[in-house]
Amino acid sequence: MNEHVRVYAHFKTVFGGATSSFLRRIARERGADGDVGDDAESQPFGAGRDPVTLAAAFGTVRRTLGWQTPMAQAELMNEWSELAGEETAAHSAPMYVDDGTLVVQCDSTAWATQLRRMRSVLLGEIAKRHPDARVEELRFLNPGAPSWKRGRRSVPGRGPRDTYG
Repeated sequence: MNEHVRVYAHFKTVFGGATSSFLRRIARERGADGDVGDDAESQPFGAGRDPVTLAAAFGTVRRTLGWQTPMAQAELMNEWSELAGEETAAHSAPMYVDDGTLVVQCDSTAWATQLRRMRSVLLGEIAKRHPDARVEELRFLNPGAPSWKRGRRSVPGRGPRDTYG
């Protein structure tokens, strides 16, 4: 046994191999018996202790903390212009994802109608490029019009229709 391994084993016995409650909980979830310190991963210079790239470490953190879906949704929103096309993206913007529904704000009613017609194509592209985003439906919003209902004597009516769009 090499000296560095003996030193490590000695420190482990002196300090009891105690680990944090977080590491013990992770070990329980993985199904490991006993102390986390007894795993093969905790052996110095052993397998599983090799350096990894930052991308691989970040991927592990994403999976462990359950960030895959929110990050895939953020990537989808960042890549909207590539997904929908430059001209379409100039007249629409993804707002948020709610329960598998991507909500897109459009510049005009005409663009909202056009995007509704392209719904199946867009959903296919989203499913192909961003499967972890879990987007199952698209909702296109018409542009917001100012409300003319002000004051005490405002009465319900049909409103201004499609004046702004």
